[in-house]
Amino acid sequence: MSTLDVHNISGDVLHEKVLAEAFTDAEVNASVIHQCVVAYLANQRQGDASTKNRSEVSGSGKKLYRQKGTGRARVGDGKAPNRVHGGVAFGPKPRSYRQHTPKRVRRLGLHSALADRFQNQQCILVEDFTLEKPRTKDIVNMLKALNTDGKVLLILDEHSSNIHLSVRNIPKVHCCTWNTLNIYQVMWHDTLIITEKAAEKLEAKFANTSPDAEGQD
Repeated sequence: MSTLDVHNISGDVLHEKVLAEAFTDAEVNASVIHQCVVAYLANQRQGDASTKNRSEVSGSGKKLYRQKGTGRARVGDGKAPNRVHGGVAFGPKPRSYRQHTPKRVRRLGLHSALADRFQNQQCILVEDFTLEKPRTKDIVNMLKALNTDGKVLLILDEHSSNIHLSVRNIPKVHCCTWNTLNIYQVMWHDTLIITEKAAEKLEAKFANTSPDAEGQD
C-alpha cells in the first residue's frame, strides 16, 4: 500500500490516502510508454499535405526543342521536375499516419506512466473541490500553495466548466477528467494534481487486471 497526503486548495494536509500498491508501485515499462507516445503523436498528424507530379501540373506536353543538333542537353516537356513550374518528384500525397495500438498495450502504457509519476513524487492529491464561478486567481493560488512548478495537469473526477475556464488562462496548466486521460498528457506534464475521487477511480481501473475496466484508454 502507498500512503499519500491529501491537501486542500490552500495547501494544508487534511488526511492521508492509502492507494493500492498494484496501482502506484507497478513496474514501469519504458518501451511500452515509448510505443504509446509515438503512436499518439502519429495519430495527431493530419497527413493532408499534397503536391502535384508532372502529370498533374498545367502546361503543354510538347517537347521544348528537337533532340539533336542544338548543342544543348536533350529535354522533354516543360513539366519535368527539374524545371521551374514543373511537377514535384516523389512529393507528399494525402495519407494516414495512424498507428493501431492494441487496447491492452494502451492500458499498460497509461498505467506505467502513472506509476512512474507516483514513484517519482510527481503526483499531488487534493480534496474534491468546485468553483462557484470561473476564477483563474483561485487556481493560481492553489498552485502556489501546493508549490508546483513547470507544466501541471489537473485531473478531475468529473467535468467542471468553471474549473476548466479558470485553468485555460494559465500557461502550461491544463485539466481533464480521469476517464479522458491519455499517456501523452501524463508524460508531457511535470506534475499531476489529482482529486481524491479521481484517484479512487483510477485506482479501481488499474488495480483491476481486467482489460475491460471502466474508462477510456
